Amino acid sequence: MELKGKKINFLGDSITEGACLNDWNNVYWMQLGRHTDAIVRGYGIGGTRIAPRLMPERPGEEGFGQYFGSRVENMDPDADIIVVFGGTNDFGHGDVPLGTIADRDNTTFYGALHVLYRQLWEKYPTATIVVMTPLHRIGEHDALNEHGHPVIASLKGIAEAIQEVAAYYSFPVLDLYAVSNLNPELPVIKETYMPDGLHPNDEGHARIASRLEGFLKAL
Repeated sequence: MELKGKKINFLGDSITEGACLNDWNNVYWMQLGRHTDAIVRGYGIGGTRIAPRLMPERPGEEGFGQYFGSRVENMDPDADIIVVFGGTNDFGHGDVPLGTIADRDNTTFYGALHVLYRQLWEKYPTATIVVMTPLHRIGEHDALNEHGHPVIASLKGIAEAIQEVAAYYSFPVLDLYAVSNLNPELPVIKETYMPDGLHPNDEGHARIASRLEGFLKAL
């Protein structure tokens, strides 16, 4: 796919928002825009999840309730490509059950994926919709989430659910969980690319941009 001049919307969480970067202009989608001359627009909000959360947001987390599906209507309508990048916060502090591929509402993670993908399909019927799985993170094998409650699934299980529902809608998936070369459980990777064990730094975003550019061009 030729990316020059294409309008690309990026829906995501704090990584798409540019958390922990030295220079916000190095967020992965801005780097992609510079490399390809695409018109890029970011819709990242830190702490947000693909699925709503059942429990009320805690002090300081008021923005976390803006789950992905609740923000689709506010995205620019003229996109040629949509990129969805989330799931790490569903692992980190989500509290809806994982559910099954048969679910179709926001009461489970699987169901929220269906709701989100249908919203995008209906709003952007002629666009290419692409999904990225979450990156590895420190603590991804923990049984309890950031609030001390059982995780809804392993991070790998969340990545697999994202891929399974995307396949149902025939959305291409860039599996960053498997191919990003970013796993902060390796000390050298953490120090070089993901100092806080979750958010990529400028160099980490460059890796994501490179993977995504190659993936989109191959479509």
